[in-house]
Amino acid sequence: MELPVSARQSVLKQVSESLVTSGLYSKPAALALLAKQFVGFGPRLPDPEKALRQPEGLAGRCSSLDVPTMVAAYAKGLYPQDMKWWAPAERAVSFPENVRISQRVWRLLQTQAYGVTFDTDFAAVLRGCAVEEGLVEVFTALHRAGYAHSVEAWDRSGRLAGGLFGLAIGRAFFTEGLFARERDAANVGFVTLSCHLQHWGFTLNDGKRMRGHLSQLGFVVVPRFAFDGLLSKAVLHPSRVGKWGVETGLDAAHWNPQYAGTGKATGQARRIGNDTLPPSA
Repeated sequence: MELPVSARQSVLKQVSESLVTSGLYSKPAALALLAKQFVGFGPRLPDPEKALRQPEGLAGRCSSLDVPTMVAAYAKGLYPQDMKWWAPAERAVSFPENVRISQRVWRLLQTQAYGVTFDTDFAAVLRGCAVEEGLVEVFTALHRAGYAHSVEAWDRSGRLAGGLFGLAIGRAFFTEGLFARERDAANVGFVTLSCHLQHWGFTLNDGKRMRGHLSQLGFVVVPRFAFDGLLSKAVLHPSRVGKWGVETGLDAAHWNPQYAGTGKATGQARRIGNDTLPPSA
Protein backbone atom coordinates (compact mmCIF):
# COMPACT_ATOMS: atom_id res chain seq x y z
CA MET A 1 0.00 0.00 0.00
CA GLU A 2 1.50 3.33 -1.07
CA LEU A 3 1.66 6.43 1.06
CA PRO A 4 -1.41 8.70 0.78
CA VAL A 5 -1.02 11.61 -1.64
CA SER A 6 -0.97 14.11 1.24
CA ALA A 7 1.85 12.20 2.96
CA ARG A 8 3.91 12.05 -0.25
CA GLN A 9 3.42 15.77 -0.81
CA SER A 10 4.54 16.48 2.75
CA VAL A 11 7.74 14.46 2.28
CA LEU A 12 8.53 16.10 -1.05
CA LYS A 13 7.98 19.52 0.54
CA GLN A 14 10.57 18.59 3.17
CA VAL A 15 12.98 17.58 0.39
CA SER A 16 12.45 20.88 -1.41
CA GLU A 17 12.96 22.94 1.76
CA SER A 18 16.12 21.00 2.58
CA LEU A 19 17.52 21.70 -0.87
CA VAL A 20 16.72 25.40 -0.66
CA THR A 21 18.26 25.89 2.79
CA SER A 22 21.38 23.91 1.81
CA GLY A 23 21.92 25.86 -1.40
CA LEU A 24 21.79 22.66 -3.44
CA TYR A 25 18.57 23.24 -5.35
CA SER A 26 20.30 23.91 -8.66
CA LYS A 27 22.01 21.14 -10.62
CA PRO A 28 25.27 23.11 -11.05
CA ALA A 29 25.63 23.51 -7.28
CA ALA A 30 25.10 19.80 -6.67
CA LEU A 31 27.48 18.74 -9.41
CA ALA A 32 30.11 21.23 -8.28
CA LEU A 33 30.10 19.77 -4.79
CA LEU A 34 30.32 16.25 -6.17
CA ALA A 35 33.24 17.19 -8.39
CA LYS A 36 35.04 18.86 -5.47
CA GLN A 37 34.53 15.87 -3.18
CA PHE A 38 35.51 13.20 -5.69
CA VAL A 39 38.07 14.91 -7.89
CA GLY A 40 40.08 12.33 -9.79
CA PHE A 41 37.16 9.93 -10.31
CA GLY A 42 35.12 12.10 -12.67
CA PRO A 43 36.77 11.12 -15.99
CA ARG A 44 35.99 7.44 -15.41
CA LEU A 45 32.35 7.93 -14.50
CA PRO A 46 29.41 9.17 -16.60
CA ASP A 47 27.25 12.14 -15.72
CA PRO A 48 23.99 10.90 -14.12
CA GLU A 49 22.15 13.93 -15.50
CA LYS A 50 22.86 12.65 -19.01
CA ALA A 51 21.28 9.23 -18.43
CA LEU A 52 19.14 8.04 -21.34
CA ARG A 53 15.38 8.08 -21.49
CA GLN A 54 15.46 4.77 -23.37
CA PRO A 55 16.56 2.50 -21.78
CA GLU A 56 15.39 4.67 -18.92
CA GLY A 57 18.24 5.57 -16.59
CA LEU A 58 21.13 4.03 -18.56
CA ALA A 59 24.16 6.24 -17.99
CA GLY A 60 27.05 4.22 -19.45
CA ARG A 61 29.08 1.04 -19.37
CA CYS A 62 31.15 -0.08 -16.38
CA SER A 63 34.86 -0.23 -17.13
CA SER A 64 35.87 -0.92 -13.52
CA LEU A 65 34.12 -2.03 -10.35
CA ASP A 66 36.93 -1.71 -7.85
CA VAL A 67 36.26 -0.26 -4.41
CA PRO A 68 37.33 3.37 -5.10
CA THR A 69 35.29 3.50 -8.31
CA MET A 70 32.21 2.01 -6.65
CA VAL A 71 32.40 4.47 -3.75
CA ALA A 72 32.77 7.40 -6.15
CA ALA A 73 29.96 6.13 -8.39
CA TYR A 74 27.45 5.74 -5.57
CA ALA A 75 28.41 9.13 -4.20
CA LYS A 76 27.64 10.55 -7.63
CA GLY A 77 24.22 8.87 -7.86
CA LEU A 78 25.21 5.92 -10.07
CA TYR A 79 24.86 2.20 -9.41
CA PRO A 80 25.85 -0.89 -11.46
CA GLN A 81 23.61 -3.50 -13.03
CA ASP A 82 24.45 -5.86 -15.91
CA MET A 83 27.87 -4.16 -16.15
CA LYS A 84 26.26 -0.79 -16.87
CA TRP A 85 25.87 2.36 -14.79
CA TRP A 86 22.32 3.47 -14.04
CA ALA A 87 20.80 6.70 -12.76
CA PRO A 88 16.98 6.55 -12.96
CA ALA A 89 15.00 9.73 -13.49
CA GLU A 90 13.23 9.01 -10.19
CA ARG A 91 14.68 7.43 -7.07
CA ALA A 92 13.00 5.57 -4.23
CA VAL A 93 14.25 7.27 -1.08
CA SER A 94 13.61 6.68 2.62
CA PHE A 95 14.26 9.37 5.22
CA PRO A 96 14.78 8.03 8.78
CA GLU A 97 12.12 10.33 10.21
CA ASN A 98 9.52 9.01 7.75
CA VAL A 99 10.04 5.25 8.16
CA ARG A 100 6.73 3.42 8.41
CA ILE A 101 6.29 0.77 11.12
CA SER A 102 3.26 -1.47 10.67
CA GLN A 103 1.34 -2.84 13.64
CA ARG A 104 2.62 -6.35 12.88
CA VAL A 105 6.27 -5.29 12.65
CA TRP A 106 5.92 -3.28 15.85
CA ARG A 107 4.53 -6.34 17.65
CA LEU A 108 7.42 -8.46 16.35
CA LEU A 109 9.85 -5.87 17.68
CA GLN A 110 8.06 -5.75 21.04
CA THR A 111 8.11 -9.54 21.44
CA GLN A 112 11.66 -9.87 20.10
CA ALA A 113 10.48 -12.48 17.61
CA TYR A 114 13.70 -11.97 15.65
CA GLY A 115 17.19 -11.22 16.86
CA VAL A 116 18.85 -8.61 14.65
CA THR A 117 22.58 -8.36 14.01
CA PHE A 118 24.78 -6.30 11.70
CA ASP A 119 27.70 -7.62 9.62
CA THR A 120 27.49 -11.11 11.12
CA ASP A 121 26.97 -13.19 7.95
CA PHE A 122 27.38 -10.94 4.93
CA ALA A 123 27.82 -13.86 2.51
CA ALA A 124 24.54 -15.51 3.60
CA VAL A 125 22.64 -12.24 3.15
CA LEU A 126 24.08 -11.85 -0.37
CA ARG A 127 22.85 -15.35 -1.19
CA GLY A 128 19.44 -14.62 0.29
CA CYS A 129 19.12 -11.46 -1.80
CA ALA A 130 20.12 -13.39 -4.96
CA VAL A 131 22.71 -10.79 -5.92
CA GLU A 132 23.70 -10.58 -9.57
CA GLU A 133 26.57 -13.03 -10.09
CA GLY A 134 29.00 -10.44 -11.39
CA LEU A 135 28.49 -8.23 -8.34
CA VAL A 136 29.00 -10.76 -5.53
CA GLU A 137 32.78 -10.28 -5.45
CA VAL A 138 32.34 -6.51 -5.83
CA PHE A 139 30.08 -6.18 -2.79
CA THR A 140 32.25 -8.63 -0.84
CA ALA A 141 35.26 -6.39 -1.50
CA LEU A 142 33.25 -3.37 -0.36
CA HIS A 143 32.29 -5.25 2.78
CA ARG A 144 35.92 -6.07 3.54
CA ALA A 145 36.79 -2.41 2.98
CA GLY A 146 34.12 -1.39 5.51
CA TYR A 147 31.63 0.25 3.13
CA ALA A 148 29.08 -2.54 2.57
CA HIS A 149 27.04 -3.84 5.49
CA SER A 150 24.53 -6.60 6.15
CA VAL A 151 21.55 -6.78 8.48
CA GLU A 152 20.51 -10.25 9.66
CA ALA A 153 17.21 -11.22 11.30
CA TRP A 154 17.45 -14.55 13.15
CA ASP A 155 14.50 -16.59 14.36
CA ARG A 156 14.41 -18.16 17.83
CA SER A 157 15.90 -21.36 16.46
CA GLY A 158 18.97 -19.49 15.27
CA ARG A 159 18.08 -19.68 11.58
CA LEU A 160 18.51 -16.73 9.25
CA ALA A 161 14.92 -15.61 8.65
CA GLY A 162 15.66 -12.59 6.48
CA GLY A 163 17.79 -9.52 6.08
CA LEU A 164 19.16 -6.82 3.82
CA PHE A 165 22.44 -5.28 2.77
CA GLY A 166 23.73 -2.06 1.33
CA LEU A 167 26.46 0.56 1.20
CA ALA A 168 27.15 3.47 3.52
CA ILE A 169 28.90 6.55 2.14
CA GLY A 170 28.96 9.73 4.16
CA ARG A 171 25.52 10.07 5.72
CA ALA A 172 23.78 8.17 2.92
CA PHE A 173 22.86 4.48 2.95
CA PHE A 174 22.08 2.58 -0.25
CA THR A 175 19.83 -0.44 0.21
CA GLU A 176 20.83 -3.04 -2.37
CA GLY A 177 18.48 -5.87 -1.53
CA LEU A 178 16.13 -7.40 1.02
CA PHE A 179 14.92 -10.97 1.49
CA ALA A 180 12.64 -12.81 3.90
CA ARG A 181 12.21 -16.52 4.57
CA GLU A 182 9.75 -15.76 7.36
CA ARG A 183 7.08 -13.08 7.28
CA ASP A 184 8.28 -9.54 8.00
CA ALA A 185 11.78 -10.67 9.00
CA ALA A 186 13.38 -8.24 6.52
CA ASN A 187 11.07 -5.45 7.68
CA VAL A 188 12.14 -5.94 11.29
CA GLY A 189 15.75 -5.74 10.13
CA PHE A 190 15.03 -2.61 8.11
CA VAL A 191 13.36 -0.79 11.02
CA THR A 192 16.24 -1.74 13.33
CA LEU A 193 18.74 -0.45 10.77
CA SER A 194 16.76 2.77 10.26
CA CYS A 195 16.70 3.40 14.01
CA HIS A 196 20.50 3.15 14.04
CA LEU A 197 20.90 5.28 10.92
CA GLN A 198 18.93 8.11 12.52
CA HIS A 199 20.94 7.78 15.73
CA TRP A 200 24.18 7.91 13.70
CA GLY A 201 23.13 11.02 11.79
CA PHE A 202 22.31 9.49 8.40
CA THR A 203 19.95 11.62 6.32
CA LEU A 204 18.71 9.32 3.55
CA ASN A 205 18.42 5.71 2.39
CA ASP A 206 18.37 5.10 -1.37
CA GLY A 207 16.31 2.17 -2.63
CA LYS A 208 16.99 2.86 -6.35
CA ARG A 209 13.69 2.15 -8.12
CA MET A 210 10.36 2.02 -6.34
CA ARG A 211 9.01 -1.46 -5.69
CA GLY A 212 5.85 -2.40 -3.82
CA HIS A 213 7.46 -3.44 -0.54
CA LEU A 214 9.57 -0.27 -0.42
CA SER A 215 6.52 2.01 -0.40
CA GLN A 216 5.18 0.00 2.56
CA LEU A 217 8.34 0.89 4.49
CA GLY A 218 7.96 4.60 3.82
CA PHE A 219 10.09 5.06 0.70
CA VAL A 220 8.93 7.88 -1.58
CA VAL A 221 9.74 8.81 -5.17
CA VAL A 222 12.18 11.73 -5.51
CA PRO A 223 13.19 13.33 -8.85
CA ARG A 224 16.81 12.69 -9.84
CA PHE A 225 17.94 16.32 -9.57
CA ALA A 226 16.56 16.53 -6.01
CA PHE A 227 18.12 13.19 -5.09
CA ASP A 228 21.49 14.31 -6.49
CA GLY A 229 21.31 17.51 -4.44
CA LEU A 230 20.50 15.72 -1.20
CA LEU A 231 23.11 13.07 -1.90
CA SER A 232 25.86 15.61 -2.64
CA LYS A 233 25.24 17.15 0.77
CA ALA A 234 25.14 13.77 2.57
CA VAL A 235 28.41 12.45 1.12
CA LEU A 236 30.40 15.48 2.24
CA HIS A 237 30.38 14.02 5.75
CA PRO A 238 32.88 11.35 6.84
CA SER A 239 31.81 7.78 6.18
CA ARG A 240 31.15 5.32 9.00
CA VAL A 241 33.72 2.83 7.69
CA GLY A 242 34.37 -0.52 9.34
CA LYS A 243 32.34 -3.34 10.85
CA TRP A 244 28.95 -2.35 12.23
CA GLY A 245 27.25 -3.76 15.29
CA VAL A 246 23.83 -3.35 16.90
CA GLU A 247 24.18 -0.90 19.78
CA THR A 248 23.06 -2.31 23.13
CA GLY A 249 21.70 1.10 24.13
CA LEU A 250 19.24 1.22 21.22
CA ASP A 251 15.97 -0.67 20.85
CA ALA A 252 13.86 -0.20 17.73
CA ALA A 253 10.79 -1.36 19.68
CA HIS A 254 10.95 1.98 21.55
CA TRP A 255 11.76 4.11 18.50
CA ASN A 256 9.52 6.86 17.15
CA PRO A 257 11.03 7.89 13.79
CA GLN A 258 9.50 11.36 14.02
CA TYR A 259 11.41 12.13 17.20
CA ALA A 260 15.19 11.92 17.00
CA GLY A 261 16.67 10.55 20.20
CA THR A 262 13.99 7.94 20.82
CA GLY A 263 14.83 4.27 20.58
CA LYS A 264 16.76 4.06 23.81
CA ALA A 265 16.62 0.70 25.57
CA THR A 266 14.60 1.71 28.63
CA GLY A 267 12.63 -1.50 29.13
CA GLN A 268 9.26 0.05 28.33
CA ALA A 269 7.69 1.86 25.38
CA ARG A 270 8.59 5.53 25.09
CA ARG A 271 5.71 8.04 25.01
CA ILE A 272 5.79 11.51 23.47
CA GLY A 273 2.77 13.55 24.53
CA ASN A 274 -0.30 11.47 23.72
CA ASP A 275 1.42 9.43 21.00
CA THR A 276 2.30 5.82 21.72
CA LEU A 277 4.55 3.90 19.35
CA PRO A 278 4.36 3.00 16.56
CA PRO A 279 3.57 6.42 15.00
CA SER A 280 3.04 5.14 11.46
CA ALA A 281 0.99 1.99 12.09
